[in-house]
Amino acid sequence: MAAAVTGAAFLFLAACATSGVSPAAETAEEAAILSLLEAQDVAWNDGDIEGFMAGYWKSPDLRFASGGNITRGWDQTLARYKARYGTGAEMGTLTTSDHEIDILSADAAIAHGKWQLDWQGKQPWGLYTLILRKVEGDWLIVSDTTTAAE
Repeated sequence: MAAAVTGAAFLFLAACATSGVSPAAETAEEAAILSLLEAQDVAWNDGDIEGFMAGYWKSPDLRFASGGNITRGWDQTLARYKARYGTGAEMGTLTTSDHEIDILSADAAIAHGKWQLDWQGKQPWGLYTLILRKVEGDWLIVSDTTTAAE
């Protein structure tokens, strides 16, 4: 019986545990991540694919999953975007919304949201889940899983 009570108490305390980040710091971190996502929208809509990619971790370990495929590496992800969307005005207009940002620790977060693209007379849309890490003081996307609702 004592073991059951101790186990239940442990589970309760674990469930109540926080990220270890103060509420004010968490709000500032959420704002920084939202700013990154908004900057990506602006870069995309300006036809600046390299500017859009500045929000991603420039590493061979970057992971991008979409359309049933996994691409690894920053250079490979950039090449995938260019092959699919081109550069400049032909990239279309990107809108992201419904942002949900969860700060997991001082250097890790998850962001969920919706994307929509006005592109080549179509309006594809879907959802994304991003894992972000704070690298040298900046939040960067280290893993991106994007789905299409088509």
